[in-house]
Amino acid sequence: MSNPPLPLSSWARNISPSPTLGIDAQIKALQAAGQDICGFAAGEPDFDTPEHIKQAAISALQAGRTKYAATAGIEPLRQAVADKYQACYGLKVAPSQVIVSPGGKFSCYLAVLAVCSPGDEVIIPAPYWVSYPEMVKLAGAVPKFVLADDTTGFRLTPAQLESAITGRTKLLILNSPSNPTGAVYTREEMEAIVAVALRHNLYILSDEIYEFLVYDGVRTVGPATLGAEAAARTIIVSGFSKTYAMTGWRLGTMVAPAPVAKAVSELQSQMTSNATTFAQYGALAALKEADKTQAAFARMLEAFDRRRKFLHGALNAIPGVTCLLAQGAFYLFPRISSFGIPSHDFCVDLLAREKVGVVPGSAFGAEGYIRLSYATSDEIIAKGVERLARYCKSLPPR
Repeated sequence: MSNPPLPLSSWARNISPSPTLGIDAQIKALQAAGQDICGFAAGEPDFDTPEHIKQAAISALQAGRTKYAATAGIEPLRQAVADKYQACYGLKVAPSQVIVSPGGKFSCYLAVLAVCSPGDEVIIPAPYWVSYPEMVKLAGAVPKFVLADDTTGFRLTPAQLESAITGRTKLLILNSPSNPTGAVYTREEMEAIVAVALRHNLYILSDEIYEFLVYDGVRTVGPATLGAEAAARTIIVSGFSKTYAMTGWRLGTMVAPAPVAKAVSELQSQMTSNATTFAQYGALAALKEADKTQAAFARMLEAFDRRRKFLHGALNAIPGVTCLLAQGAFYLFPRISSFGIPSHDFCVDLLAREKVGVVPGSAFGAEGYIRLSYATSDEIIAKGVERLARYCKSLPPR
């Protein structure tokens, strides 16, 4: 008699796969099969990595920079990241506070692992990026959700934060500009939120991966820029994926208080060693060859802004759909609750009937919404929103 299969770990049994990556994979499979799918699910720029960044990585490969590097990142890149925070935000950052990791996602997870123990609570404003809750659970901590819907502009209020804090709260996760909503906190809003967090002695994980993807003259305000006490409690995560169209390069950055940075480096040393060595030289070129990088980014941002405005107007022209105008990132998060259909069912039916792929709001902890990425072509946006309007018109009135 054969033995029964051994059970998987509690971590493996309880983890949820990424719904955004899952839907994007489904869309790509349908497209590969020859179907005309309008995909709005992918959270990555539809632009290529700028040529000078690719050439820097190629040159590094040709120069034999294919060996292990320092766990926390090559020294020139850590210095360049520190210089960026000084130049852009006036933050005095030592290179020893900078960690380069295999992707911004992994940087977020390392931050959670470094400061949270089993049983600690982590406050996550909803709508949230789909990976935050799973990272928290994998650390043995407890995600605690606070819904900040479109009535507050998708931004957490100080009163909501205050009411969610308990004696077990250890960390607050903030994401501005936001995935999935594109919301950006004003300076006054961020100051009020940070004041509550500091009063309760919390760490703040500030996910700033979309920091430069902002519109209409808006400027982002990071918690660490609001004084020495705030900087000592803030872990900044960013990277190269969104700003420089480098999603597949898997390079994230973290700037953290010295004890946290040291802990993260030690964790990474046992989990992945260093981020890919030659890829780091591409990232270094992105920061050091600023004129070339800015020119490429400006072209991308101009396209995103044009698409943002068109899609926003087209969505609000659909009876039953209401949508705030995002100020950052490359997403819109319209409300579709008027149709009386759960967002998951809405998205499944929309894909089957009209060949339009979007992500349900339930994946982000916000039922009654859908997320559309406008990091896709103008043609797909125009065709897809026309199909979406046709689908919504076909739904029975409530």
